[in-house]
Amino acid sequence: MCGIVGYLGTHQAAPLLLEGLGRLEHRGYDSAGVAVLGPSGIRVAKRAGRVRDLREALPKRFAGKVGIGHTRWATHGPANDVNAHPHSDSKELVAVVHNGIIDNAAALRDDLTEAGVDLVSDTDTEVLAHLVALSEADTLEGKVAEALGRIHGTYGVAVVHVDFPDRIVVARNGSPLIIGVGDKEMHIASDLAALVRYTTTVAHLADGEMATVTPTGFTTYRLDASGLAATNRRAKTVDVDPAAYDPGEHESFMHKEILEQPASAGRVLRGRLNGRFATGHLGGLNMDARELRAIRRVKILGCGSAYYVGEMGATLIEELARIPADAEAASEFRYRNPIIEPDTLYVAVSQSGETIDTLLAVQEVRRKGGYVIGLVNVVGSAIAREADGGIYLHAGPEVAVASTKALTNMFLGFAMLALQLGRVRDLSIADGRRLIAGLESLPGKIEEVLATEERLVAVAERLAAAESLFFVGRVRGFPVAREGAQKFKEISYRHAEAYQTSELKHGPLALISPDVPTIAIVPLDELVERNVAALHEIAARGGPLVVVTHEEVDLQGLEAERIVVPRAERELDPILLTIPLQLLAYHAAKQLGHDIDKPRNLAKSVTVE
Repeated sequence: MCGIVGYLGTHQAAPLLLEGLGRLEHRGYDSAGVAVLGPSGIRVAKRAGRVRDLREALPKRFAGKVGIGHTRWATHGPANDVNAHPHSDSKELVAVVHNGIIDNAAALRDDLTEAGVDLVSDTDTEVLAHLVALSEADTLEGKVAEALGRIHGTYGVAVVHVDFPDRIVVARNGSPLIIGVGDKEMHIASDLAALVRYTTTVAHLADGEMATVTPTGFTTYRLDASGLAATNRRAKTVDVDPAAYDPGEHESFMHKEILEQPASAGRVLRGRLNGRFATGHLGGLNMDARELRAIRRVKILGCGSAYYVGEMGATLIEELARIPADAEAASEFRYRNPIIEPDTLYVAVSQSGETIDTLLAVQEVRRKGGYVIGLVNVVGSAIAREADGGIYLHAGPEVAVASTKALTNMFLGFAMLALQLGRVRDLSIADGRRLIAGLESLPGKIEEVLATEERLVAVAERLAAAESLFFVGRVRGFPVAREGAQKFKEISYRHAEAYQTSELKHGPLALISPDVPTIAIVPLDELVERNVAALHEIAARGGPLVVVTHEEVDLQGLEAERIVVPRAERELDPILLTIPLQLLAYHAAKQLGHDIDKPRNLAKSVTVE
């Protein structure tokens, strides 16, 4: 959600901080600010609005070779200049930037007020600046550790202090922080996107870890009740192309990422299909055939689009492996005191690997002895480190808030998992080979869908005129409908609701009218006749119809806009049916003039509960 950057080195910090903040704009934010530490002390500049507004407001002389910056997504208090980060104490000895939420901020504000501190913002973060400034510890590390010891909640923080001008102290608990090692300079960020222009040698802090960063290196510590204990965190080189964070000739990252799906799908499949035994080859599961065969249930945990693709994955697993499987919103899972079963495989799904609700669900499962694998896109992320095993998505960096290519690779990860689980049970070698052939053909079929984009523009423009839309589907098609509705809500800001087609007659038909279009998912499967019959019920009530379907489906004279996708193996159809919905949402949002990569009120990586 919020973004953090930091710099120490031989260059002026402010331009580098602003550039880094610009590369974090995709995470979602409503204000931005920077603090630099120079010969005259700490200087802070911050503004509500975009990074460009901050850049225009920055004083011409804003010198300092140590600095921190932040993009804020409001939690405590509205988006305005005062609530923007960085926050300082009343004497301007300290500047702090913070991602996360301090749960006991209200109590700490009361304590500080009683001690005579004048709080000027509505934020939870400001209390941290005052706690650091009031600490009597001899070192900045000690001051930050003492302050954090009084805080309950999640945080990624970076702190500068006028009495310690050679360092930035950073700490993490539930919100990502990365240290980048450069040439006689060091960088700090909450997202790799802010670092890759300068370095690909990085260290990811773990939860409960603190680091002192100086221009020549860093030292890490473990925060615990007994104080600070040194850890041996080392930087590693990550394999990432800085060009992946540039939209290039595309008008948005989302459009670029939609068109990258054939290539990203090929990457996630490469080397993971075993033709000899007609199975998946997912070594990262860290489970042998006997352990896989002992699984009696699969529980999938995710949020938003990851939850909906988890529903697609659950259907795949039940069909191919004949194991009970279901998906659940990770944000609700741990609050109902779930029963953790020893023969259940738990699958955590997150593009960033940092989604706090999903991470906390993983920690709850593992605390109770469950086995968790992660389906994540970011190597070294929190969920990847917490899980017992995993399937990396290899989608490449996904910058747009609305997930497209990562979602497609999540589906393919589930398909390979279902295939591997099925082949240690009763899935025949013939069906295994059929599915492998189907998976290998998917990148080409995705290209076929993308080739229809020009025709979809006109359909999207008509849908953009509607204030409300229905998305409907059954069994394999229902999660597709849910994901389609999600995309429209995220970037076109239109009300969109997904229903099982079979449930329309149990209430929602009352809302059908000429002003409410229905986007129906109708694959050629065992339910096609039932689906078509339901569409006739919608048409009889004047509801406009867009049908995403296969060439062979007979709509029986129905007046509808027909979007045809190529057929895959029936189990794999959902992902091809999903991709036109991405394009429809994209072009509807474009027609409405929205900022597609940075939809209002949303963030790419949700790191607060």
